[in-house]
Amino acid sequence: MGFSDYRQHKHDCKVKQEERAERIRSLPAYNEPFLSSDREILARPIQDIVQDVHQGFLKPIDILKTYGKVALRAHEKTNCLTEIMISDCEKWVEDGSINMKGPLAGIPVSLKDTIVVGGYDASVGYSSKTGKPAEKDGPVVRLLKDAGAVPYVKTNLPITLLSFESANDVWGRTTNPHNPAYTPGGSTGGESALLALGGRIGIGSDVAGSVRVPAHFAGCYSLRCSTGRWPKMGFATSMPGQEGVPSVYSPMARTLNDLMYFTRSVVQMKPWTYDHSVHPMPWRVDVAKEYLTKSKLRVGVLRTDGVVDPSPACVRAMSMVEEALKKQGHEIVEINPPDMYKALRLGALLLNADGCKMFKSFMRSGEWNDRGADQMDFLMNLPRPIRYIYYLWVKYIRRDDVWAGLIRDFRPQSAYENWHLVKEREAYRAEWYDWWDSADVDCLLTPPNATPAVPHEAMRDAVSSCGYTFLFNILDYAAGILPVTHVDKDLDKLPAEFNMRKLNGVAKGAYKFYDAAKMHGLPVGVQIVGRRLEEEKVLALMQRVENALGEDKYDLLSVD
Repeated sequence: MGFSDYRQHKHDCKVKQEERAERIRSLPAYNEPFLSSDREILARPIQDIVQDVHQGFLKPIDILKTYGKVALRAHEKTNCLTEIMISDCEKWVEDGSINMKGPLAGIPVSLKDTIVVGGYDASVGYSSKTGKPAEKDGPVVRLLKDAGAVPYVKTNLPITLLSFESANDVWGRTTNPHNPAYTPGGSTGGESALLALGGRIGIGSDVAGSVRVPAHFAGCYSLRCSTGRWPKMGFATSMPGQEGVPSVYSPMARTLNDLMYFTRSVVQMKPWTYDHSVHPMPWRVDVAKEYLTKSKLRVGVLRTDGVVDPSPACVRAMSMVEEALKKQGHEIVEINPPDMYKALRLGALLLNADGCKMFKSFMRSGEWNDRGADQMDFLMNLPRPIRYIYYLWVKYIRRDDVWAGLIRDFRPQSAYENWHLVKEREAYRAEWYDWWDSADVDCLLTPPNATPAVPHEAMRDAVSSCGYTFLFNILDYAAGILPVTHVDKDLDKLPAEFNMRKLNGVAKGAYKFYDAAKMHGLPVGVQIVGRRLEEEKVLALMQRVENALGEDKYDLLSVD
């Protein structure tokens, strides 16, 4: 540690940035204007592209060139890329390294920076993890190549992975494609920026909403799979060994069709033969068909998580979906589920039971830390007497039971205490299991977040405002995001009677940055939630929602 460590940090960051710049310079053909043939590829559904490759009508190298152009343009606008693998991809699609008879033949797939690709770093935004390329592909990359997919770029994320932003010293800050003053989300924010700007398919990870919030913030689609449904081996992480709230890897896509086709194709590749952690659970066509055709759905609407009420923009998106479903004859059910604040408290303690030591262990002297993770570390390591005094002040002087309850025990947990937290988590899951049976709903409709995208570094205040996604990590439920509308400066203003002073500490952190005028044009999505291992059902219900919206369906950003 010390000055020499800081100098090494700065040196390694510079090396990686220069390496990325040189890789871009070495690809002049990918910086040329789009041709009519590129436009044709961009407009075609994924399954049609695959069929054209199988029949020899379309060459994989041409598909790569089209989406390579898309990626470099997206990067120029948002700084979304980390490792650029296109030069190697040109060899892979020609030398037989990729199976062009598979269900994803020729389809470029972008990967979160954490995913292990042979010959490339998986730095997770830490300079200490750079210059250490993997010797071989991880299981999910082997599966992708066997399926015919072409892993062509890796994308940016936040250092620590514990943020709804995407910035680090190694790669810099990724911006929102709709407004550069705002974040595209995190921790899979580079993916959401690329997909919003024309990428087709990506893979990210989710421990508190990290594939779902970016889809909501940037305007694309994602699915949070339950543990055991999607490969998770062969990935780098900031928190190895953390299992209190297991991280899952899951798919993201530009369109719902892409998301459905990709998810089904990966499961049909029998991922359990690549990764021991995956359940040997085939794709259930009958389940998908049942919910695509069911005449009357019962949709439970989650109006609030009880901690932060959704903003006007998010309420309007929910209302649009509700009205569309009602017009189709479906039943909207008002629900009263188990206490959701309990999930936020439990998750916060389980996820940081080590006292934030693991994610800090990879950091070097002077390395920038995400403002949200930095805030958690600060609170986690307050001396106990000071924390207790702070707790008493919040609870009895500020009269904020919500914030007080979160900070009261927010400290490193002993093994004994951690076991009790896991026991409490399992009891909470059982409580929800029984509740869902009694509610008799097909799915839940919820906001993905209390607000649309936030400005850069807002996580310092809004880090705890994650209940709408974090809840379903605690429960391990399948959940998907689809974009619905955009913030409107007139329709989505806060009401005149809105009073920040009456909010709890978590809600204040979220609403500090809500400004419909500044947010005008940012995407707003909704979340569709099923129970554990109900991925087929969730995707089918997302399709029902999008069909119901009809002409009100979300308009994707054009590909320039």
